[in-house]
Amino acid sequence: MTKDNAEEMFPIVDEAGNIIGAATRGECHSGSKVLHPVVHLHVFDRDGRLYLQKRPEWKDIQPGKWDTAVGGHIDLGECTADALRREAREELGLTDFVPEYMDSYVFESEREKELVNVFKTTVETVPTPSEELDGGRFWSREEIMEAIGQNVLTPNFESEYRRLFP
Repeated sequence: MTKDNAEEMFPIVDEAGNIIGAATRGECHSGSKVLHPVVHLHVFDRDGRLYLQKRPEWKDIQPGKWDTAVGGHIDLGECTADALRREAREELGLTDFVPEYMDSYVFESEREKELVNVFKTTVETVPTPSEELDGGRFWSREEIMEAIGQNVLTPNFESEYRRLFP
């Protein structure tokens, strides 16, 4: 069975994104609430449908739920733009896209605290989910609204979607 690398190193940041230290994935996801940066990419098709990924059951956070098309941690020593491109390539095979910055905010759950850097893009092709995911598909706004609050989507995605796409 695949699992996350608890020893992977992440930068620790302040709310402005300035690096103030480093910690392992295990430390960041242990309930310590050390703030670490992540990237999210919302992928739309020309019809305005939003692609969501299905998180695999082996993930240490929100296994089996539908989530933002691309989401991942910024590695220690990596810039936000490079992390966004790496994650899009690794998760969905996306290499030719134009990201549009949307927002940065702090998301806090029972286990972690993240500085989320949010981008969006529109694609002409259907993304190809990697073995890191349990699939994915485009969702209409109506489908997303029906799924909110049903324990189908990640809480982070739900709050981000309601805030950025009211």
